[in-house]
Amino acid sequence: MTKIQPVPAVRVRTLGGAGESPPGSGDYVLYWMVAQRRARWSFALQHAAWQAERLGKPLLILEALRVGYPYASDRLHHFVLDGMADNAARFAAAGVRYLPYVEREAGAGKGLLAALAKRACVVVSDDYPCFFIPRMQESAARQIAAPLELVDGNGIIPLRAADSAFSTAHAFRRFVQRHGVEPLLTMPLADPLARLDVSRKARLPAGLRDRWPLVRPAELAADRRLVAELPIDHAVARAPDRGGSLAGERRMQEFLTDQLDGYLDNRNHPDRDATSKLSPWLHFGQLGAHQLVAAVLEREDWDPGRLGDARVTRGARSGWWGVSPAAEAFLDQAVIWRELGQQFCWHVPNYAEYRSLPAWARTTLAEHRRDPRPERYSLARLEAAETGDELWNASQRQLLIEGRIHNYLRMLWGKRILEWSATPQQALDRMILLNDKYALDGRDPNSYSGIFWVLGRFDRAWGPERPIFGKIRYMSSANTRKKLQLDDYLRRFAAR
Repeated sequence: MTKIQPVPAVRVRTLGGAGESPPGSGDYVLYWMVAQRRARWSFALQHAAWQAERLGKPLLILEALRVGYPYASDRLHHFVLDGMADNAARFAAAGVRYLPYVEREAGAGKGLLAALAKRACVVVSDDYPCFFIPRMQESAARQIAAPLELVDGNGIIPLRAADSAFSTAHAFRRFVQRHGVEPLLTMPLADPLARLDVSRKARLPAGLRDRWPLVRPAELAADRRLVAELPIDHAVARAPDRGGSLAGERRMQEFLTDQLDGYLDNRNHPDRDATSKLSPWLHFGQLGAHQLVAAVLEREDWDPGRLGDARVTRGARSGWWGVSPAAEAFLDQAVIWRELGQQFCWHVPNYAEYRSLPAWARTTLAEHRRDPRPERYSLARLEAAETGDELWNASQRQLLIEGRIHNYLRMLWGKRILEWSATPQQALDRMILLNDKYALDGRDPNSYSGIFWVLGRFDRAWGPERPIFGKIRYMSSANTRKKLQLDDYLRRFAAR
């Protein structure tokens, strides 16, 4: 009997293979790592290790980085390669064969997965609800004979736990409070490879290394040279933050030690900036949501008996977790708001299209579509942070330099783009482009939640009705400057 626990069935689905591969046939179990790019706290890695133990086969791990994905740039490539360097070290220490592959030109990696899958008993990969990943996996399933099993490790609540998307955070919060106890008690193993028999060694198909040269550890460590040679956008420069699980875990511990206690009071003030700043590592799967939540609960000396009664809390933002007010506020963001977006992308295929907005929002925006705009800035001027709004420019410059915008200011950033664009649809297109191109945490369910919230998703109608906005929630730079501490922030991101 395997020493590795199976993953909850609700988190695993099979796309199937194009041919017929008898159960258990093959030389190894292949884990195709695409979204949860880490060696710890991973349901997908745990499932792959469980399959390897169950079948008595070695485990082989493929992590590939294409050059042809949308918005491929120095910024995004460096962050992923930092993570690959960490993974190479951790998998080597665990005694598991790891294949890091980086495309040198568009399409060069075509056929690599199929070649590996030919000798696989089963291919395991990460279930992810958005961007190009679902289409890529559906295409792969049609080309390989082995079954392709997708494992959902996105959040505390499984993607398939609910029958439909939620229209508000309150509705999802009520669902979590009614159904979230079992998921909280069914966390992935912190180190699934510690229980894996690594005496079985996977052998690669003949000629594979010649056709698809793997990246050497030394190249990952010196990834500046590697990235400079790739056909990607070199104008979007590397961000200051280092990618990888080690940096993500270090940042998590810094937040828990130094900022969590002040999170409730300080998170909205850019000068204090008590936000976790963990979204880039969460987006790339270099830090797991379960790892983060477990660390918060451990810090709070939590046990399941402290959970509130869902019949009493009834979707309230505090009172259910049974932890300090600051930790309650953070968990509401890390679980409720983050996973609300995941659920929406999973259940609504056109999540990134204007028509996915609620009917009331589309109606009110249509009624004010022809309202005069105070300014109509071109995309080029927006991208270069050349508007007449000092605070907006500072937010855009933070995005250009750091690959992120302070959480509160990101809402204002979007509202002003709506105000300065010819139509709401144009505003949406601009927000998605700027965010996906520059933000380390772009191309993510949570970032689409924030962008579409600007236009009414997960919100309600507000009054009084205003020009351009109609009944959409209004925000202004003048009011924001009155409410927040911004002096240091404005100096830091002033025009040079």
